[in-house]
Amino acid sequence: MRQNQLSRYIFAILLLALFFAGCNAPKSSLKKFDGFFASADYEASVEFAQSKLGKGEKTKREDLLWTLQLGAVERLRQNHETSASYFDKSEELLNRYDTHNKALDTVGSMVVNENIVPYLGEEYDGVMVNTYKALNFMTLKKDDLARVEFNRALDRQRRAKEKFAKEIAKLDQEIQEQQQGKDGSKVKENLENPKIDAIVAEKYPNLSAFEAYPDFVNPFTTYIAGVYFNLVGDHTKAVDLLKESYGMVRDNRYLAEDLAVTEKILDGEQKTLENTVWVIFENGLGPKKKEIRLDLPLFLVTREVKYVGIALPKLEFRGQAFPSLWIKAGQANYETLPVADMDRVVQTEFKKDFKGILTRAIISATIKAAAQYAMENQSSSGGSMASIFMAAYSFATTAADVRIWTTLPKDFQVARFGIPEGRSIRIHPSGGTPFDVKIPDCNNAIVYVKIPFAQSVPVYDLITY
Repeated sequence: MRQNQLSRYIFAILLLALFFAGCNAPKSSLKKFDGFFASADYEASVEFAQSKLGKGEKTKREDLLWTLQLGAVERLRQNHETSASYFDKSEELLNRYDTHNKALDTVGSMVVNENIVPYLGEEYDGVMVNTYKALNFMTLKKDDLARVEFNRALDRQRRAKEKFAKEIAKLDQEIQEQQQGKDGSKVKENLENPKIDAIVAEKYPNLSAFEAYPDFVNPFTTYIAGVYFNLVGDHTKAVDLLKESYGMVRDNRYLAEDLAVTEKILDGEQKTLENTVWVIFENGLGPKKKEIRLDLPLFLVTREVKYVGIALPKLEFRGQAFPSLWIKAGQANYETLPVADMDRVVQTEFKKDFKGILTRAIISATIKAAAQYAMENQSSSGGSMASIFMAAYSFATTAADVRIWTTLPKDFQVARFGIPEGRSIRIHPSGGTPFDVKIPDCNNAIVYVKIPFAQSVPVYDLITY
């Protein structure tokens, strides 16, 4: 009788666990949102993302992810005030999660999977939140607010390296604690298993085959902040930022021109910055994450353990909308050149995170396999039944965390030139339909063009000084 009660109790607990953690809801939600966005149905994208937010004071695990998406889509719709308000909420959540107790998250991710943990955001998320807020305020002619946001973005970049060092130290501590626990010897063996290393290396051949930006800096943020500080007359700050951005993107002649002009102003060879147009091209879409499942050769595995596997995220890169923009200004033609590759920005941080993701996945699989093994070796029939349920639980809760801000661009490009006579320019996407932009009466102007897909209608903001 007691065995039957035990079996029913275990069965009920596992069913509840499977109900709450078995499916990967964030993956299916992102897929649906991305479908609306890919069809350029931005209204449906907004409505769907809004439906995923917590109501009132209640915060859901994915609220940060959806406020990021909403802020970006509303920028594309040129609702700059609304975009800024969503990014305000994103920043509030990012700041809250900076002091978030991650110890409970670690336990939850190992018992279930990492989707049970709130989406805490990446460092590049925070940098781009402040960068986009600054650009919104520039468009709205709120330069004091733009200055605050650029300073916040630059400060986030400054603190990133220190923050990452703390995360690595915390991961090492987590590994030591797990190796001292009940299944510590098996955890240690599995973490050091060369066969697992070989399987992961085969599935992630390009994990290190890219050139990272130094100290996790986003060159676009550094560059556009330099342009902004030039426009508002803070040339001393501008020159430092432009030197830093040019150091990362030395083959971009427009950055070299910006730096040279700023140095002339500081040296007194030129009075001020004037008669200049920048065309900024926010191009294509950055990476998504997909889930891959791996069967593992854990040392604990016997025929009595019915399922052992892990699920890991993998970056899936998407294409540019166009290779570049060509601009006809008077009798001259200019082509936009890359300032920042967001694939590289994201990949740099993904590589940094990957050790922790893999480590927690292996520890989680070891714990679940040990539970299967222990239940299977109980003398009662209830133990065998519990082992089957535990195997089902292990399979259903093996899910990768594929949450990522999917409306970021693939790259940022720029062209820089003098305002032409007639103050009209024609912008021609390579292989696309050209469109004209009239430069109003002003000293300087930024034409900020956004094209997420080749088939989408170009959207541009005109920022004047």
